Amino acid sequence: MKKILGIIGKKLGMTQIFLEDGSIVAATVVEAGPCKVIQKKSEEKDGYNALQIGFRAKEARKVNKPLMGHYQKAGAEPFYHLKEFRLESVEGHEPGEDVTVALFKPGDTVDITGITKGRGFAGVIKRHGFHGFPASRGTHEYFRHGGSVSANSYPAHVFKGHRMPGQYGNRRITLQNVSVLDVKEDQNIILLKGGIPGAPNGWVLIRSATKTKKVAASSKK
Repeated sequence: MKKILGIIGKKLGMTQIFLEDGSIVAATVVEAGPCKVIQKKSEEKDGYNALQIGFRAKEARKVNKPLMGHYQKAGAEPFYHLKEFRLESVEGHEPGEDVTVALFKPGDTVDITGITKGRGFAGVIKRHGFHGFPASRGTHEYFRHGGSVSANSYPAHVFKGHRMPGQYGNRRITLQNVSVLDVKEDQNIILLKGGIPGAPNGWVLIRSATKTKKVAASSKK
């Protein structure tokens, strides 16, 4: 099977593992796949090359008839998650084939996309990192406020994008250049260095890194 750029997974939690040099690092455990190719899109027919894959089996009674027909066309059962991964070419791939965590190996760098933890309505200190006001010097009932939000006579309005209290978290973000520490193919498990977006049991997309870090070798001794 030709390399697919990504896979869908579920964040299980975090742990610690020892490296060969004896150091210990934090790692995130992700159950990645197995996924099933549901649809193949080509540049001639759809305007771009991509593979649509499904993850986490779903009961047939919870799927409407049009979507069930979409799955049956690929000879697959329904899934909770359907995501597309673009490719330069889709030749050699067909609906119904499996996508497993064997796509990656230790030492690879990947990009992780997920939904961050929702923290509800938050003030400017928690949401934007404001310092707040001094606890002395006459400050009264104004410790965690954001201060003035606009000018007086001109321009006499709040500029768009001004940092203010509001919804914090629960948004889709991508974390780039995450190192793959280990891959357990028999358990469909991939271990990623450090933390990744989302809460335990949240879905994530794992793609091959699009921007690799350039490490400049120092000539100084």
